[in-house]
Amino acid sequence: MIKQYFIQAIGQLKQHPLISSINIMGTSLAIFLIMLVVMINNIGILSFSPESNRDRFLHGSCISIGNKDWGDDSMSSSNGPMSLKSINEIYKSLKTPECVTAYTIFPSTVVASIPGQNLVNLEMRETDAEYFKVFDYTFLDGKPYNKEEVESHIPLAVITESTARSIFGTSKGVIGKNMLINYSSCKVVGVVKNVSILAEKGFSEIWVPIGTISPTATYHDNSGIMGAFSATILAKDRDDFDDIRKEYNKRLDGYNKSLEPTGFHIIPRSRPYDQETENQVIGANLEPDVNKARKIEITIYVILLIVPAINLASMTHSRLRQRMIEVGVRRAFGSTHMQLLNQIIIENMIITLIAGIIGLILSLIFANTMASEFFQVKWNPSLTETQIDFSMLFQPKIFIYAILFCFVLNILSCGIPAWRASRSNIVNSLGGKIM
Repeated sequence: MIKQYFIQAIGQLKQHPLISSINIMGTSLAIFLIMLVVMINNIGILSFSPESNRDRFLHGSCISIGNKDWGDDSMSSSNGPMSLKSINEIYKSLKTPECVTAYTIFPSTVVASIPGQNLVNLEMRETDAEYFKVFDYTFLDGKPYNKEEVESHIPLAVITESTARSIFGTSKGVIGKNMLINYSSCKVVGVVKNVSILAEKGFSEIWVPIGTISPTATYHDNSGIMGAFSATILAKDRDDFDDIRKEYNKRLDGYNKSLEPTGFHIIPRSRPYDQETENQVIGANLEPDVNKARKIEITIYVILLIVPAINLASMTHSRLRQRMIEVGVRRAFGSTHMQLLNQIIIENMIITLIAGIIGLILSLIFANTMASEFFQVKWNPSLTETQIDFSMLFQPKIFIYAILFCFVLNILSCGIPAWRASRSNIVNSLGGKIM
């Protein structure tokens, strides 16, 4: 039966090529626009290498501290990244997660070279050894540095393939070679595939053990609480989030008690955040409102669906007027209202899906081509151009969204005309009239 409906739908397209082309173009444009908005809104949530485990991430990017002398207002606070001491006390001591990593909140710009060559400006992030367990990089050569090497402050570096070509002229055979980073010698131990800046926590061009190239390991404010580092928790399973937060709150309470003599205390702000919540952060001093963000997102989707649906409904109505004699004949031979309704909706759904596939392909191509204009990282000061590849967007969630929007658009544009056509009087139908 579906095959027959498909044949009839194609036949309808061939019978009225102009109307069909306009219908498909209108539907394709609608799906194109809404899918582009979906991609822009969801690029911070979708999982892709090296952040393939975003669904298991909990982030402690920043910390908020208050002081008894500042008053009880929760907005009277100092907010920013943490010191290693704070991360060790609150995050590294957690037992429930699979792994916890500490790293500089933003990559810093450094100059790199080899003796006798021109200096190159690159971006460097300091990390612990667990960083490469939480974030999954594709190693083209070599391996990451280990915990013993980090604790020994051995100057090592993992670099991207583009960095290797910039410094050594090739990405092959550079393991074990030395390079200068801010004029300090550093041995290359690993080469990884280039990383998009949209991997906000995982992006860099050079990764080095904490404290080997710059003094960030010892940097902290006067309280000793804030510094230059963030933490990311990798849970064994998303179901462990509640247990992790309970353990986190216990560690935080203990840390706050130890801070009582200093007059400082940490304001929780419901941290740590999962990936969706982290994506909504607009300031370290404000707790994200995920529900509000979802409502805004849904409102945008509804508007983008309703507006084209109104225009497409009139076209569907015109197309059905030309088929009313066929509807009348089928009614005369015993077809029920529901059978006719199902046929019209399924035929229109086939056409909508064809147009939806075209719209989805166009949105993927457009997103890939115009990545630097449409996809931005909120707080990362990097000057690196935004790059997108299809693996970042070509995901099941995107397909599910596209099919869902096609279905909703089909019902909105076809539902009422199809219902009226199926309920039309046989005599009126044979006369080419819709009820």
